[in-house]
Amino acid sequence: MMKRRISRPINIGSVAVGGGAPVVVQSMTKTDTRDAKATIRQIKQLERCGCQLVRVAIPDREAADSLSDIKKAIRIPLVADIHFDHRLALAAIDAGVDGLRLNPGNIRDPQHIKKVVLAAKEGDIPIRIGVNAGSLPPTKDTTKTTVERMVEATMNEIDLLESLDFGLIKVSLKAFDVPETIEANRIIAKRMPYPIHLGITESGTPRRGAIRSAVGIGIMLWEGIGDTIRVSLTGDPREEVSAGYEILKSLGLSRRGPTLISCPTCGRTEIDVVALANAVERRLIKIDKPIKVAVMGCVVNGPGEAKNADVGIACGKGKGIIFSNSKQVRTVNESEFLSALMAEVDKF
Repeated sequence: MMKRRISRPINIGSVAVGGGAPVVVQSMTKTDTRDAKATIRQIKQLERCGCQLVRVAIPDREAADSLSDIKKAIRIPLVADIHFDHRLALAAIDAGVDGLRLNPGNIRDPQHIKKVVLAAKEGDIPIRIGVNAGSLPPTKDTTKTTVERMVEATMNEIDLLESLDFGLIKVSLKAFDVPETIEANRIIAKRMPYPIHLGITESGTPRRGAIRSAVGIGIMLWEGIGDTIRVSLTGDPREEVSAGYEILKSLGLSRRGPTLISCPTCGRTEIDVVALANAVERRLIKIDKPIKVAVMGCVVNGPGEAKNADVGIACGKGKGIIFSNSKQVRTVNESEFLSALMAEVDKF
């Protein structure tokens, strides 16, 4: 049975993180942050599909200057992603962001970090220590593994922030390599009390990246590790949110939105289950309530799966049986499969 690690709670804007709070799904905009209108438009799309936190890249001062307009126009907490120049973090704080992400690999001057931490402390703004395998601080010890260097970088940064009496900390240790990411997070989870953000960095395009992320994030979540997640995909950020919720639902950690149970099809099926399942999936996208919908294609598992779902259809040649609340509702002709099933979903 899964037993979650209870981390020290923090709040990022209005969202509770750690301390036993539900796992939070977040994403990152793919727009140029300097284009405030485009960034706001994308964040609103993310809000509609359930994104709970959003991070934006701040490559320069012009991007930082856009943050106040972006912040005013959105509902979910806004996190500024800062690299190299600590002054951008200070500008982001002045703009009213809800959180910062700092990379120890490219902001290494303790005095610069101190200025940011003191400003964040004054504004009660949490800082995520974001360690990536591809941008680790330099080391002269060539015997250390990537995992050891990731953990070391994280602990060194934690020590620095704690020395400044700052405890609004979240950490992330990410790599493209799934086993390395899992090992690093297992180690860090035992060495400090703060919330952990999970992800497999640069995981790839939606098809491959979602699989890679599901394996890595899923294993860590099942072991009780993780307070927020992002599925980093090369594509529309809404795909990241959708994949994140599917991972959580598969482990019983979220009930947001529909769960589609669909037959993989085989030689026994006598109707186009693939087309029907895809059509149902498209219709379910706009629903945010938890409902299980089954689209099944033969008599072996079809009636049982359809009956056990909230709403389901067991399809045979030319006809299908509609189930709702574990009861057989009616038999419909093939031309009515989609409309009849979605009518029961709407009732439910």
